[in-house]
Amino acid sequence: MKNIHLAIVRQQHRFDGGAEHFITSMLEASGLKKLNLHIIARQWPKKYLTHSTFHPCNPIKLGRISRERGFAKAARTLWKREHFNLIQSHERISGCHIYRAGDGIHQIWLEQRCRTLPKWRQKILLSSQYHNYIMEAENKMYQAPELRAVICNTQMIKKEIIERFGLTSNKIHVIYNSINTKRFIPANEQEKINIRKQLHLPLQARILIYVGSGFERKGLAYAIHAVAMTHYYLIVIGRDKKEEKYKKIANELGCTNRILFVGIQHNMCQWYQASDGLILPSLYDPGPNVILEAMACGLPIITSTTCGGKEFVQSGKTGYICDALNIPSIRDAIMNLPPSTYDSHISNYIRKKTISLSSDQLTQKLISLYQTVMD
Repeated sequence: MKNIHLAIVRQQHRFDGGAEHFITSMLEASGLKKLNLHIIARQWPKKYLTHSTFHPCNPIKLGRISRERGFAKAARTLWKREHFNLIQSHERISGCHIYRAGDGIHQIWLEQRCRTLPKWRQKILLSSQYHNYIMEAENKMYQAPELRAVICNTQMIKKEIIERFGLTSNKIHVIYNSINTKRFIPANEQEKINIRKQLHLPLQARILIYVGSGFERKGLAYAIHAVAMTHYYLIVIGRDKKEEKYKKIANELGCTNRILFVGIQHNMCQWYQASDGLILPSLYDPGPNVILEAMACGLPIITSTTCGGKEFVQSGKTGYICDALNIPSIRDAIMNLPPSTYDSHISNYIRKKTISLSSDQLTQKLISLYQTVMD
C-alpha cells in the first residue's frame, strides 16, 4: 500500500457537504495515512491538508456548464500528468478509477423534482442545457472503461445505479459514512434543559430539528407545513439563497413563532441534544450524514421514501418513513413520536444503530477496496 498515490477529486469544499465529510474522515483516518494522498480541487482548507498534498485546479468559469466542463477537463489533464495510481472522483468525470456517488443520480433527482412542478415547468427543467450536460457526463463516466469501482453510501443508490446504468452488483460497494459516537451523544433530561437555556429555546416545548442546505431538495417546505399542523417547534439549520421564501410559508401558515431559522452551526451536537427528533422529508437525498448524527444522539428520525438514510430507520420503532409530498402522513409521524428522547431505553436503542459506523470501519473497507482495485 505504500506505493499507492491516491488522488481524491472534488471541485469545491463546503463546510456542511456530505462528500467533504467523507473526504475529511478519510484524510484523518490513521489507517489511510500510509497512502500517498492527494487532493485535486479548486480550493481546500489548509487545516484538512496535514496528511495530503493539495493540487489546485481552478480553471476559469463563465457559467454552470463552463464550471463543470472546465473543471473536469483540467482535473483529468492534471491527474494524467501526475501519473497517480488511483483516481477517486467525487465529481461526474469520466476516466476516474473509482467514483463515489454521493450526489446520487441526477436524472432521478430531476424526476422527483418534477413531482412538485406544473407541466410547463417540468418541460423547462428537463430541457435545460445544464441538466442535460450533467446527465450526459454521468452516463459517460459510468460507461468509461477506466471505471473499476463505485462507492455508494446507501443501498438505495446502489440499486438505482444498477437499474439506470446496468453496472454489475460486484462493481458497486456500499461503504457507509463514519460517525464519531464519542462526539455525538444523547443528553439526559437536565442536560437538555440546560442546553435549551443556553440556546434560548423554549424549555418545555416539543422541538424538531431540520438540518440541511438546499431547502427545496431536502423538503423543508413539507416539514414546515406538517409542523404547522402540530404544537411542535422546528429548528432549521442550514442555508439557502431562497430562505425568505420559507419564512413566508411559515408566516402564511401562522407558525412563524415556532419555526426558528438559525443558519449554519458548527457545534451540531448541542442542537441535536436540545431536540426531540430529526425531520428530513427529502425529495431526493442519497445518504445524509445528519441522520446518523441525530441517531447517535438518540433522536428518532422522520424521513422520506426517497432518502437513502431510510435504511437506518425502523418505522414505528426508531422513527417513520413517509412520502415527502404526503404532508398528513408526515404530520401523523410527528404526533406519533415518543413523548421523551432522554429515556435511556429509547435513545440507547436508536443510538445502537450507529455504533458500528466508526472511522476504523471506514478505513478497513476503503483499504480493502483499494487493494481489490489495484490487483
